[in-house]
Amino acid sequence: MTAPRSAPGSSLPVTERTRHRRLREQGSLDRAELDAVLAAGFVCHLGVTVDGTVMVVPTVYGSDGSTLYFHGSVASRSLVASPGATVCVTVTHVDGLVLARSVFEHGVNYRSAMVYGVPRLVTDEAEKRAGLRCLTEQSAPGQWDYARRPNRKELAATALLALSLDEASVKLRTGAPDDGEGPDAELGLWAGVLPLRTEWGTPEPDPLLAADAVPPAHIGDRAGRPAS
Repeated sequence: MTAPRSAPGSSLPVTERTRHRRLREQGSLDRAELDAVLAAGFVCHLGVTVDGTVMVVPTVYGSDGSTLYFHGSVASRSLVASPGATVCVTVTHVDGLVLARSVFEHGVNYRSAMVYGVPRLVTDEAEKRAGLRCLTEQSAPGQWDYARRPNRKELAATALLALSLDEASVKLRTGAPDDGEGPDAELGLWAGVLPLRTEWGTPEPDPLLAADAVPPAHIGDRAGRPAS
């Protein structure tokens, strides 16, 4: 997927919630890094308080570069009952295991983003359609124009939340273990990175389709391509 473009050199604002405290060298203030992390996925985890209990809800999302749209049927009920409630949305991609000479130095190569803010329930029909298109195109580019779009009854039954990207934190780790020049290097043990790669498989047709039905190009052409 293509990441929405930020202004060249733009930086993320630092707030008390987004300030990097631990492993600061893995933190990034580059707004383009946030765009890239969000563009590489389509499932986020929404941390929200529902009926007095903290819940982390996995849900699909879409980003247009300034706003994060996501489904929130469970969360929306709580947010409507408690307007002004702050949530935390996270997106994480695991790129590999960092296997060092000592267990203490083991780690993970990853890309992650955390977005804080007060989401709003989208009620305007035009924005809801735009938000749902953003969400659909995030996971399956080309599908919004291919499949039947939601009618008004379906729109009314769909809870869509919008969250500004103004307050976000990004962290990334790449590269080899950090103990290659320490005392443990003398152990003679193998150390390195075990990459983790995911890719799209061959489309599997609905059994009720006609035998000669083939997937459209925007779906079929993704087979074998990286998924994040």
